[in-house]
Amino acid sequence: MLSITSNTLNLCNLFTRNGFFFTNPTPFSSFKPLLKPISATLIPSSKPQQQQLYQPFRPPPSPLPPKFRSLDTAGRLDVLANRLGLWFEYAPLIPALYQEGFLPPSIEESTGISGVEQSRLVVAAQVRDSLVQSNTDPQVLAFFDTSGFELLYEIRLLSATQRAAAARFVVENKLDAKGAQDLARAIKDFPRRRGDIAWEKFQYVLPGDCLSFMYYRQSREHANPSEERISALKLALDVAESEDAKNVITKELEGESGGEETNDGVVDGVRVPVVRLKFGEVSEASNVVVLPVCRAEEKEREVLEAPWECKSQGEFGVVVADKGWKSWVVLPGWEPIYGLRNGGVVVSFSDARVLPWKVNRWYKEEAILVVADRGRKEVAVDDGFYLVAVDGEGLKVERGSALKESGVEESLGTVVVVVRPPREVADDQLNDEDWE
Repeated sequence: MLSITSNTLNLCNLFTRNGFFFTNPTPFSSFKPLLKPISATLIPSSKPQQQQLYQPFRPPPSPLPPKFRSLDTAGRLDVLANRLGLWFEYAPLIPALYQEGFLPPSIEESTGISGVEQSRLVVAAQVRDSLVQSNTDPQVLAFFDTSGFELLYEIRLLSATQRAAAARFVVENKLDAKGAQDLARAIKDFPRRRGDIAWEKFQYVLPGDCLSFMYYRQSREHANPSEERISALKLALDVAESEDAKNVITKELEGESGGEETNDGVVDGVRVPVVRLKFGEVSEASNVVVLPVCRAEEKEREVLEAPWECKSQGEFGVVVADKGWKSWVVLPGWEPIYGLRNGGVVVSFSDARVLPWKVNRWYKEEAILVVADRGRKEVAVDDGFYLVAVDGEGLKVERGSALKESGVEESLGTVVVVVRPPREVADDQLNDEDWE
């Protein structure tokens, strides 16, 4: 007989499943109570939300000088009409009047300041503020205090750093408005001229070098030698700041008396400008030239048949030619071609190797346009370049000395400029040593 006290089953560990008893070895004390799931929406945020405090509206500080802030509309108009103060002090009154509903014509009627001058005053005042924030020398700023708004207006498109350097250069060289405009354009244009001849010799951080490079580049658009070329080089030398730039220009000036033979028997110096056309250069040019285009494959027949006279007429500048032609090109009014009135023609070559390149130089196989003056056919200058027709080879560009040795006295025309196509990535222009 079993003893209840010793064999009593632990009922707490017995469970019934389908009429059978099973023993659960795990005591109740080891069971964890089943927790009720909590919605995520009830879980508090780990970061307490910051209380949004009410921020009252604070208007921006008035751009007007303190002595003008208390003036009413009539008083502000009186200040502008009588120019009471320095220009950069009363210039902020103009946009303040715009905010009150005034228009440029109404301000002009009340003050005598034209709409163009209003715009120049406002922009120049902003440029001056940027110079002040750039810690520009007070003596430089004082130079523009009386009537310098026209000068500061011309450098408006430059960055703050460039404005400070340009303003210093304007003061040191006593430039007028046209000079300041040329300076600003030269600084903006300098990076886009990467790859031009001697570009790396001029320093971008020096405004004088940028202006000097512009004059230097313009000098190469004139005949060599010529008074225009020498004059442009002298202007470039006057404004150049770096020694490298001065050395390049001085060397160019010293070589204007004539080319010298080098050790390899090659005449030093390019006698015809070779220009890489820039994207958008035609649209930005103040003067353009329209010329008939001939294909080199047609040889001399097209050159002889191309229109001789092409000019613009009327108020709209309608281009009129003496005969019909199927191919035309518009080029900037560079000095070598702007003077072409009658006889100018362009020959399109698919390969630049028609030019007299040195054979020991790697040349680019690219299309070029050769602009020639058919009014000057005589082979007169040894260092000149002429458009000729060679039997079995078609049209070519030859040096005058080579033609004289062959007994050729007349060409199809004198080459005045060679145009290379625009490129997205600028490369080196034709160097002096590239020519034979």
